[in-house]
Amino acid sequence: MNVLVVSAHADDETLGCGGTLLRHGERGDEISWLLITEPQPGGRWSEEARASKAAALERVAAAYPAREVIRLGHPAGRLDEVPVADLVHGIARAVERARPEVVYLVHAGDVHTDHQVAFGAAMSALKPFHLRRLGVGRVLSYETLSSTEAAAVPSFAPNLHVDISPWLERKLEVMALYATEMQPEPLPRSASAIRALARYRGATVGVEYAEAFVLVHGLE
Repeated sequence: MNVLVVSAHADDETLGCGGTLLRHGERGDEISWLLITEPQPGGRWSEEARASKAAALERVAAAYPAREVIRLGHPAGRLDEVPVADLVHGIARAVERARPEVVYLVHAGDVHTDHQVAFGAAMSALKPFHLRRLGVGRVLSYETLSSTEAAAVPSFAPNLHVDISPWLERKLEVMALYATEMQPEPLPRSASAIRALARYRGATVGVEYAEAFVLVHGLE
C-alpha cells in the first residue's frame, strides 16, 4: 500500500498519526511525506535552530521509514500569503508522484492558520471526482495537539480509530527527536499529554492506545 502523509509543519505528522505511520512501516507499506512549510532564513529561527530542525526531519523520516520527503518549502506561519493556486499545484504534483491509496491530512478546524490553508488546498487537489483516477481510496484528517483542541469552536469529531498500542512508545521516541517542538509538562506537546490523548482515544474504542481520524473521503 502507498501512503501519503501531509503536514503543514514538521511534527504535525508525528503528533497526529505517528503511531499509524509506524504501523504502516512495519507492515511494509510505502510512506511518502509531503511537508508544506519550512522555517525561513531571517525569521524567528536562528541558523542553528534551522539546522537542528533539518537534522531532526531527516531522523524522523528514517524512523517511519519514509520512502521520500517532498518539501514545498513555503514559509512557516505565513501560508495564507502563498497563492492558493501554487499550493494546490504543489500538493497535486505530490499526490501524482506518490500515488497513495491513503492520504493523511491536518484537520480543517485547527486554530493554526497554516493548517486551515493546507487542508483547503489539499481538498482542492483531492476533489471526490478525482479520487478514482488518482487511485486514492481514503482521505483522513488527524488531530494535532496544541492546535486542534485549541480551536474556539472544536470541530474534530473522529469516526475512525487506529489501534497504536504496540507503537505508542516508539511514537514518543520519534516525537522526542523534535527537540525544539516538544514542550515541558504539563503543556499540550509534552510526553504525558501525547500519551494521555492516545489513552483517551484508545479507551473510546476499547484498546490501550489509539489515534483518531475523521474520514473526509472514502472510496471502495
